[in-house]
Amino acid sequence: QMQLVESGGGLVQPGGSLRLSCAASGSIFRINAMGWYRQAPGKQRELVAVMISGGSTNYADSVKGRFTISRDNAKNTVYLQMNSLKPEDTAVYYCNAAIRHSPLLLTPRDYWGQGTQVTVSS
Repeated sequence: QMQLVESGGGLVQPGGSLRLSCAASGSIFRINAMGWYRQAPGKQRELVAVMISGGSTNYADSVKGRFTISRDNAKNTVYLQMNSLKPEDTAVYYCNAAIRHSPLLLTPRDYWGQGTQVTVSS
């Protein structure tokens, strides 16, 4: 049974920092990509940052220069370091992973975490 367990959300003042973590557990052959999405009230879920297995990264324009995604492959864990937080960063942040369970299965399966609330407010 695959699980993505997130941690690190909370309340922070504008200009502050938070670090989110997401650990994948279960039957894993290879993680093709891991990343973070967010959904603010009344808005669609949007990509924040993603890292693919080769190490390439992609960020939403709104977080470039402020957020950094990193991965610990040995722990199947992805991190999101969020600096210079703004009130508009307030949202539920979801971890996402594309995982292959077997060398025989070329198409990865998509998994989501339960979400962690990030609130930026004074």
